[in-house]
Amino acid sequence: MKTLIKLLLFLILSLSLFNQNILASEKIKIGLIVPLSGDNSLIGEKIIKSIRMAINKINDDRIVIIPKDTKSNPIDSLRVSKELYANGIRIIIGPVFNESAKYLDDLKDVTFISFTNKLIGNPKNVISAGVNAVSQLQTIKKFNEKNNLSKSIFLIPRSQFKKEIEKAINKTRIKHKEIFYYDQDPTKLTKQIEDLTEYQIRKNNLEYEIKRLESLSFKDKETKIQNLKKKDTLGDINFDSVVIADFDENLKSVATSLLYTDVSSKRISYITLNQWFDKTLLKEDSLHPIYFPSINKRNYELFMNDFKKAYGLDGDQLSFLSYDLIGLVYFLIYENDYQISKQIFYKKNKFKGKIGIFEINKNTITHQLNFYSIEDNKFKKIF
Repeated sequence: MKTLIKLLLFLILSLSLFNQNILASEKIKIGLIVPLSGDNSLIGEKIIKSIRMAINKINDDRIVIIPKDTKSNPIDSLRVSKELYANGIRIIIGPVFNESAKYLDDLKDVTFISFTNKLIGNPKNVISAGVNAVSQLQTIKKFNEKNNLSKSIFLIPRSQFKKEIEKAINKTRIKHKEIFYYDQDPTKLTKQIEDLTEYQIRKNNLEYEIKRLESLSFKDKETKIQNLKKKDTLGDINFDSVVIADFDENLKSVATSLLYTDVSSKRISYITLNQWFDKTLLKEDSLHPIYFPSINKRNYELFMNDFKKAYGLDGDQLSFLSYDLIGLVYFLIYENDYQISKQIFYKKNKFKGKIGIFEINKNTITHQLNFYSIEDNKFKKIF
């Protein structure tokens, strides 16, 4: 009897070791769909190079990345994804553009980790991995709470990105006073900002007060009048901060219009979205300080230096993100005993990448971001 039990235990142990050896030798196949031809081919080339850097860092021979060319269109994205599916692949990184994902729900057994930061309009099997509006507003909310800012006005351009911001405001429940939509056309913008800030009323208040004092007789009359004449307007502002949901020249136009209406960043907090450390903003010292959520600056700069040394090319935001996505997928598969399943994206989990901390839950990715200010001609980390 004892001999039989020992034999059974030996067989169970041998079978277990056999299965472990099979798992250890199995390839971890991950698909990659990016533009490799056409106008956006350089984007795909940089992503592949970045992924190669990530695989070298992980140093696991079992990882196999199979790239395919989307040609930046949804029909080819679906076609090459079906080829990967036929090859047994169930996790695919890509596509790059939101538009390229629209037919991918035909492959319901495949999970796509898209580079887009848009949450609206994606098929259910496409996870947005970009730095989305929800992640950014969560970080802004943290800053506002630390600084007792509860009367923010959201300045949102009338653009396709409008719905993403609206969804993020609702999801994060960030405290705010008002949502104001503006035209990006500069000929309309200034007048809209004037109306928002009640510029003409405050300007009239100043003129009225100067005239009123001029009609009176009192000590230090001229000094008080001269002090008033140095002002542009007179009157309180009924909000403590603005969140400008814009970028590049449009962001500067909105902030400049606020400055013109005597609502400077010295009076209220100018907050915007992730600017990816746009150095042109350093020159806009009349608008400083400007606050924004972002990925980790130090890690971003280190990655860009490593990428340049390795390939002689300048990296970009997508190559930076793609480096982390390989690490994220590998980490989740590792946590799942190297079993590839779409369920790994439904479990609550965290992964620390170069961008920051990825939070995964119910087929959704959000990011724990840092927060920076632009002042004194430099980017300063706040938290």
